[in-house]
Amino acid sequence: MSEKESVKLIEVFNSWQGEGPDSGKAMIILRFKTCNLNCPWCDTRVKMRITPEAEYPLEQLQGIINETGAGLLVTGGEPTVAKHFDECVALLNDLEYPVANVESNGFNLPGLIERVDPDKPVTFIYSPKIFKHSDYQDAVHQAMVLFEMSDKVVIKLVYEPDNEDMIDFMNWLATPSDPQLHITIPGQRVYLMPEGTTRATLIQNSEKVFDAAEKYRFNFSSRDHIIYGFV
Repeated sequence: MSEKESVKLIEVFNSWQGEGPDSGKAMIILRFKTCNLNCPWCDTRVKMRITPEAEYPLEQLQGIINETGAGLLVTGGEPTVAKHFDECVALLNDLEYPVANVESNGFNLPGLIERVDPDKPVTFIYSPKIFKHSDYQDAVHQAMVLFEMSDKVVIKLVYEPDNEDMIDFMNWLATPSDPQLHITIPGQRVYLMPEGTTRATLIQNSEKVFDAAEKYRFNFSSRDHIIYGFV
């Protein structure tokens, strides 16, 4: 148990998970404000900048869970930055819920996994942001660490066929090249998603994502919150 009685968030609302292994499940979206990155295509960058934080008592959040039976989707921003880290731990350890997803770019995801009660039904979703070769190297290292730490980690990627470093990372996930790594990334724990911010674009780009998922033996994940407009 933590000593936190409340957490600071910019959004709390009932919806559904739109991506990854728990897609379609009822979720309470809990959004932190701050991120360590400034991705040019971020769909919440403006929201994070202009929306003020508010205090949400854990007791109030537990009441919402009890009333709806929904799980938790903890997102941001980046839940593992120092400003939010202890509050994220409190959400995951102190609340009772049927399922939880934590969406992270990996910043301090190993540290979070170490602090969260291993008996809690949490899936840690690692979504590396790969813009250059050093990002690819960082993603390989982080994936090695995370998959050795926990079987509750999955990787989620927006498929970018023209991003050579992203393709290198996918190749590594499918067949880690260094036999001394002693690690295999199960393909069923990797999810590929189409690029796009509109329903039409996502559907148009999905065909090549299906092809890539078949080639690498990964999962396909639609982005239902965009396709159906429920967030």
